[in-house]
Amino acid sequence: MPGFEVFGAEERKQVNDVLETGVLMRYGFDGMRNNHWKAKEFETAFAKRMQSNYCQLVSSGTSALTVALAAAGIGAGDEVIMPTFTFVASFESIMMLGAIPILVDIDDTLTLDPAAVEAAITPKTKCVMPVHMCGSMADLGALKAICTKHNLLLLEDACQAIGGMYDGKPLGSYGDLGCFSFDYVKTITCGEGGGIITNSEKYKLNSDHYQDHGHDHVGTDRGAESHPFLGYNFRISELNAAVGLAQLDKLDGILKTQERNYHIIRETLSQIDGVTFRRVPEGGEENYSFVNFFLPSENLAESAHKALSENGVDACFYWFKNNWHYINGWEHLRNLKSLGNLSSEVKAQMQDLNATDFSKSDAWMGRTVSSLVKIGWTESQVRDRAECMKKAILSVL
Repeated sequence: MPGFEVFGAEERKQVNDVLETGVLMRYGFDGMRNNHWKAKEFETAFAKRMQSNYCQLVSSGTSALTVALAAAGIGAGDEVIMPTFTFVASFESIMMLGAIPILVDIDDTLTLDPAAVEAAITPKTKCVMPVHMCGSMADLGALKAICTKHNLLLLEDACQAIGGMYDGKPLGSYGDLGCFSFDYVKTITCGEGGGIITNSEKYKLNSDHYQDHGHDHVGTDRGAESHPFLGYNFRISELNAAVGLAQLDKLDGILKTQERNYHIIRETLSQIDGVTFRRVPEGGEENYSFVNFFLPSENLAESAHKALSENGVDACFYWFKNNWHYINGWEHLRNLKSLGNLSSEVKAQMQDLNATDFSKSDAWMGRTVSSLVKIGWTESQVRDRAECMKKAILSVL
């Protein structure tokens, strides 16, 4: 991770196919295309790779979440349960639809705590959105049981975990809908892009229409298409899809390299008394894009992160004090800072996030340090990095 580390002739070939036609939009201009339909090709190939019936490409992982929620009928006043550790896109995608993000605690998987999810369900709850952060997954079996019991949608945010598996299924394919990001720093990239997978023909059709202004895409005359319902513009371009198509062919190789590098780092850090690792749910396999480990205390974790930086170890993260990925940094959400008026539903139903007790999440995040696993490292470079990490961490224990 990320896929841009392996850009090469394959990506250039796919992009040049598009540039030679001059058709950068995924719809229309059939006669000019020279039979190049990169977005359609990517959707077919990705659905097959993810063992799903359907894929819909969109412009980003954020738009994938919004489109998936909209496709399932989530709207104003509906509550969507999500974790305290994620990216800001999670609550942005929910609130864009006028729905209400309900934040709940994580556990030692660094993802949704099933007990916290069940405790947060109300008559207005419509969806549970686990976020498979840093390459590993939520306890999907327990969450699916909760969703079945309460008749809720299970929407997997697998944006950071493409290639991971649970119960023999690719992450994203276990729930009703799964979402992916193909932005510049993801395991495979389109530069900018996202994708939705599902086995539901209804959700696929709704996604297809919603992401293109409500167009039904019937026939070959775009100007004659009807609009069954309102939509927006979340389309991907042919150029972005072309890059992703080449990257998809490299996914298995990327995952293999990530796994090798991950295990070298983890085996070295395992030698340190006091270092433990996030729990991967039984039946799950990470995509190996991050090594996520715990120190015995918050102070030691912060000190270890500082020592890693001072010893020249880059791409290590202390999420507890990161403005992108944890509730502590989301002052704009906690205080509902918006350029315009928020809906009455959001104002009435949002938690008071400044007063909500997230001490269980703090107990895990305060002790967590994550190391990115790059695919451009040689085996020798990974071993040197692992030893340097070990030395830095031991210096604070």
